[in-house]
Amino acid sequence: MNPIDLLVSKIVGNDFLIIPIVAILIFVVAYLWSDRIILWLHDRSLGQRAEVLRLMELMFVQTDERKVTMMMMVSSFGLGALFFLVFWPNVLIGTIIGCGVTIAMWSVPKLIFQHLWEKRCTAFTDQMVDGMTLMANGVKAGLSVQQCMERVKDNMPNPISQEFGLVLSEVQVGRGMADALNDLGMRIPRPDVQMFVTCVNILSETGGNLAETFQTITYTIRERQKIEKKIDAMTAQGVTQGIIITLIPFGLLGAFAIVDPTYVEPLFTTALGIFALFIMLALQVIGGLMIRKVVKIQV
Repeated sequence: MNPIDLLVSKIVGNDFLIIPIVAILIFVVAYLWSDRIILWLHDRSLGQRAEVLRLMELMFVQTDERKVTMMMMVSSFGLGALFFLVFWPNVLIGTIIGCGVTIAMWSVPKLIFQHLWEKRCTAFTDQMVDGMTLMANGVKAGLSVQQCMERVKDNMPNPISQEFGLVLSEVQVGRGMADALNDLGMRIPRPDVQMFVTCVNILSETGGNLAETFQTITYTIRERQKIEKKIDAMTAQGVTQGIIITLIPFGLLGAFAIVDPTYVEPLFTTALGIFALFIMLALQVIGGLMIRKVVKIQV
């Protein structure tokens, strides 16, 4: 064995050298990227709670900021402490896993409400097909845009009924229709909604055939939905493959832990093993994000 390989093997096999080297690398990275790290920590702490409150407000969910904070504290620090107690008396493993669970679960409420908000936006866009048809018929019958929106609010379920109701409420208290519709476009940031808002605002000022415009919007939404469903069908195999590939390492680790626990024990009892686990998790996350980016196609 040449001297370089011998030196590397001694460094890797010595826990008292691995830990200081990793600590020095972390310090250097933290020093060079301190501003970005501080901004990231703010986004991952108070920023997460603020985003959850914002999403709940967009979905017309009335809540107390204190309750949201308590929910996030229990779901993160509570579960982290529970995992720490599960691995007791192994303090090192318990601390690492407990901190990991705490950090991960602090972001889970935001992901849940983000999913619910995206689902609400999708439902609103789907309802626009019937809503635009109803408004086009109302315009042909001689009704104004505001009266047509009232018909949609009274005859269709949420979320389109809630959103149109908020627009009408803002108009009734003296706000302009254009500003109220712009707020609607900000609450539901979808291309179809932006197209509806832009068309109504422009035609209200310049004049034009609103009924034909609403029918065109309806046709555009239907065609977009057809393309999205076709893309979902074509990328379903890639999504499934990505999930399977991501879960295989965890499945193999669990199988080895059941068949021969002593074989995987160094991964959890040595500094080099813990470092290897972190590298594995980081590569899994990067691979999963790359696969998701490849199979997700925006229409």
